[in-house]
Formats: sequence, C-alpha cells, structure tokens
Amino acid sequence: MTTVRDAVFDLLRRYELTTLFCNPGSTEVSLLTGLPDDLRFVLALHEGSVVGMATGWAIGREAPALAVLHTTAGLGNAVGAIATARVNRVPLVILVGQQDRRHLALEPFLTGRLDGLAGDYPVRVDQPVRAQDVPGAIARAFHEAATSRGPALVVVPMDDWEAPFEGETVAAPGRLLRPAAVADDDLAPLVELLSGALSPAIVAGARADWDSLVPLAELLGCPVFQESFGSRAGFPQDHPQYAGVLPADRGRLRETLSGHDVVLAVGAPVFRQYPYAPGPLVASGTVVALVTDDPAEAHRSPAELAYLASPGAVCARLTALLPARTGRGRHQPPPAEIPELPPLRAAHVLRELALRLPADTVLIEETPSSRPDLHRLMPARTPLGFLSAAMGGLGFAVPAAVGLRMALPDRPVVAVVGDGSALYGLHALWSAAHYRVGALFVVLANGRYAVMDRLADQRGEGKAPWPPFDEVDMGALARSLGCPAVRVGSYDELTAALDEIVPTLAARDSPLLLDVSVAVDPGFQP
Repeated sequence: MTTVRDAVFDLLRRYELTTLFCNPGSTEVSLLTGLPDDLRFVLALHEGSVVGMATGWAIGREAPALAVLHTTAGLGNAVGAIATARVNRVPLVILVGQQDRRHLALEPFLTGRLDGLAGDYPVRVDQPVRAQDVPGAIARAFHEAATSRGPALVVVPMDDWEAPFEGETVAAPGRLLRPAAVADDDLAPLVELLSGALSPAIVAGARADWDSLVPLAELLGCPVFQESFGSRAGFPQDHPQYAGVLPADRGRLRETLSGHDVVLAVGAPVFRQYPYAPGPLVASGTVVALVTDDPAEAHRSPAELAYLASPGAVCARLTALLPARTGRGRHQPPPAEIPELPPLRAAHVLRELALRLPADTVLIEETPSSRPDLHRLMPARTPLGFLSAAMGGLGFAVPAAVGLRMALPDRPVVAVVGDGSALYGLHALWSAAHYRVGALFVVLANGRYAVMDRLADQRGEGKAPWPPFDEVDMGALARSLGCPAVRVGSYDELTAALDEIVPTLAARDSPLLLDVSVAVDPGFQP
C-alpha cells in the first residue's frame, strides 16, 4: 500500500528536497524513523539553527530547502529565523508537526495552536483538510516558496503519514515555469527617463543581477550605491563605479543623492532607513525609479516609476535600448582609515582578513557595531561576497554559514560575527563539527552589546542598564560543542593565525572558531 509518507518522499526527490534540516520531536517520529537511504537527515540542536542552516543551504543552492519543526515549541523557537528568511527572500519549505488528527478536538498534550504563530512572515501556511491532501500541500508550498521567495509552512498531524494514498491526486503542478521576459514597449518610459538624465545614479539591492546590472552601469557611466541593510551585495564592490553603502537616515541620504536627477533602484526598496528623521527621502528635482520582483516592495516604495518585473531581464533590455554615455568615471569611496595599534580593534581584523581571503569567499556578516568597517574594508567581489540578515535580528550568521558550506563544499565560507550575535546561534557549531563542515567563524569578542551602548550614548539620557558579559569564553563554548577554537589577543597572534588558516579554507573538512579579543570601537553611526 502506498502511504502519504511514500507519496511525500517521491515529491521530495522530484523537487530535490532530499536534505532535511531538523530538531526532532515526538509528533515527527512517524515521518522520520526509517528514512530511505537517499534522504539525508541533518540535526541541529535548536530550531533557530534548523531554519538558519536551511536558509544558508537554500542561498548556496539557489533553490528551496526543507526544514522540519516540532509543533508549537519548535515553530515558536524558529519564528525569528523564519522572519529573517522572509525578509532575505529565501525560499524554504517547512513541515511542522501536529498531534494526532483523530483527537485534536480534545486538545491532547502537544496539540499545537499553530495558525498565526509565525505571523505574516510565511508566504503560505497550509493545514490540509485530509491526510491525502498533504502531498499536494507540500508541492504547492515548494512552488509558493520559489515564486514568493520566502518560507512556506505545511502543518501535518502525526497520523497522516501512515494514511493510504492509493489513487489520489496531487493538487499541484509537477513543473511551474516563471517566464521573466519584458516587452520593450513597457520599458519605454524608463528608457526615456534614463536617456534624458544628466547625472543618473543606481542603487543596487539584494535582488539585483550582477551579470545584467554591471553592463547597464557601465553604459550609463554612473555611480552605483549599495542599499543600506541589504541581505547581500547587489554590485561588485571592487568595481570603479561602486560608490559605497547608502546612509541609513534621510538627511545623509538626501546629501548623498543630491546632484543626481534620476536614481534607479534595482532589486532594492526605496529606501531602507533606520533612525527616523523628518523630510523627504530625496531632494526636490530628483526622480526615483524602481525595478523589483517583490510586489510588496513595489507597492510601498515612493517612486515616480516602478516596475514589478525581473531585475535581470529589465537591466538586460535597458542595456540594449539605451544609448551609451561618455566619460565613465571612478566613484569609489575614499580608503577607510585604520586606527593605530594598540589596542587590537575590529577594523584591524577585517583589514587583515580582506588582505588574505580569496575572491570567491562566501562572507556572512553579523557584527552590527563593526558593519561600517566591514563594508569599507572587505568589498564583495562575488554575489555571495557579502551576506547578512536584512531583518536585523541576531542568530543568522553562524547557522547560515554551516548551511552555505554544506551547499558549497568547494568554496571558502567565513562568518564574521560579534560575540553577542554569536551567542544567538552557537548551537549550530555542533552541527558543523558533527557533519564536518569546514567553515571559519571569526568572532569579534568585546564582551558587550557595543552597538546598543553607542545608541544609548547618542541619546544622552543617562547610563544604559545592561551590563557587559565579558565573562563569556567563546572558545570554551565552541569546544564544548565539538568545534575547535583558537584564541587571539594581539595583532601578531592575529596575523599568524590568519596566515596559517586562510590557505586551508577551501579544503577544510572541519569547522574552526577564531575567538578574537577586540577593543570597543568608538564613533559608530548606523
């Protein structure tokens, strides 16, 4: 007899969802025990790491990944990571366990009140009416995740897996194609706008396509800015036309974009900010146009002209339709200033990393107080040369680095994290050690939430109530989870460690945590 479980396994093979990231609970035992040999089970010790590792896997493979969560507790623990996946626009299929369907009405132990628990962050939540509807719900979740670029949840009662599936129909297409072509007539208003621009500029976002955006930028000869708080680099940051990261407040944003009569945002919102400041986003006389494949981004952006279309397809056609401009100039920001030694600061660590890391390194950032230095000192040279959590919550970098290295075993993978950030996702180091995942975790340890200290200082309203946590030993925590660790306390120790470690990154088959003691950096401005 063919069961629902059998039918689902066939679907997982068809959609190449054969790696299951999971922290198991009793409501998932009937799914997980006796897995076929061609399905790979990957254990994480916390549900945040389950979804974080799946997120990294999906980014690396450029395809949906599969996570399995345990009813209310599991889904609740993973909500922050689910929110990050949605804001980063990463496709995930998430199966959530539920109590036995036959007595749910009595609310037995471990009954999940799951509807709405993850809020609006999933692109779809499905609780199939019948057990036989589960395979179709999972197939639809795959398509919804890939189309809407986010996590799609399917809640499955524990008895559904053994239900018969003879003669049933999977209510979803086997293949779903998403043509991305754009008509030249539709692009005419944007072609006219850019053709008449005296001083255009481009803002590149996480969904920009490098292969099409670089030729367009070179044709226009204009500066290209990176969106603020983006989840990945939208343009090669060693390109002579790269002009730096947009400021995150309106005053500095207006100043940066002043003098540009047309600003084209590609795969980026218009415009991400953090501290509120009054006034318009851009100065009078500056026209903003937007190209995005995210409907919500298009609908909320205050642009004069917005296209809901594939950024890659639009940029490729614009390059064919626009006349070339003369005088392509250099727009790179000035070199970053490095503080004098001693003490050892984050900027020193980032500079030495930048001097040694190969161009194809996958770099994941989660060090809020050092992010401006990282942007200035470590330009992204490939589309995965900078990755971050666009949602802003902590706990992304460590598990994402594990998933990325699993998906890309031949590329160096480095996570640069603060010690406060690392503590949110440290469980993933066990998975890295157990599954022999050769990622490098560079922890900038200052024993405090430095960015919070600075924000409190900027308010000037008294001392912040939170204490430092400099008793925490990141290396000891890593070793307790089976991950080797090296302590670095001086500049000479840093350079010696990096000289030894960096050449091994592409071939490493075990993780390593570099616990670097750094002084607090002054003068941070988000």
